[in-house]
Amino acid sequence: MADLEIRNLHVSAEGKQILKGLNLEVSAGQIHALMGPNGSGKSTLANAIMGHPALEVTEGEIRLRGEEITESAPEDRARGGLFMAFQYPVAIPGVTVAKYLRMAVNAQREVRGESEIKLKDFRKQTEAAMELMDIPREFSSRYLNDGFSGGEKKRMEILQLAMLRPELAVLDETDSGLDIDALRTVAEGVSKFAGPEMGILIITHYQRILHLVEPDFVHVMYDGRIVKQGGPELVGLLEERGYGWIREEVEAAAA
Repeated sequence: MADLEIRNLHVSAEGKQILKGLNLEVSAGQIHALMGPNGSGKSTLANAIMGHPALEVTEGEIRLRGEEITESAPEDRARGGLFMAFQYPVAIPGVTVAKYLRMAVNAQREVRGESEIKLKDFRKQTEAAMELMDIPREFSSRYLNDGFSGGEKKRMEILQLAMLRPELAVLDETDSGLDIDALRTVAEGVSKFAGPEMGILIITHYQRILHLVEPDFVHVMYDGRIVKQGGPELVGLLEERGYGWIREEVEAAAA
């Protein structure tokens, strides 16, 4: 049984159907890449996995470790081990990075029946993670994402990943808008935190991050469905040929 199972998922937003019977499985220890042209439904899938209230699941189901979470609140999914790095992380003025991270860590510890993390231990863990992500220590006293550059925001997303160690992480366009140095830092962070206890779904329409983080499985979305699957060799094929041939294959199959 996969840790995350998505079966025949149909999702609408503002009355428009976007996902049209999508199936996907992701297990701990695996890195999956979800690719596809703009408008294929990639970010909608990410938001549906996390339970975005603006989306309506009209058919199908989402299961986490065998438990159906299709109607679960986003916070319950997060406490259950799901994590999402956003394409456009929001700023939260008035809440420092350190306070935000400690609240998130303690929320997960509460679910496990553990006491709040000691301040000394929290500081030690945070400093180690920030050093790994090449984030200056003084960032911990800044308001979350307030005035941060695009690269700094994406580093903060991976810092949260490092601190929370979720069972399954969805990275929605984490590579968008990054220069090569920031991209390499983010990719190195993802590679270091991927392991036997964490499954990762990287959503992107670029190939460059997948040259730095090699996926085990590659899925291609088109018009709300996954229409092609393969291994890392599929990344090179898409880089060489683009997405036009995918559209042609889908249209030929439907004819």
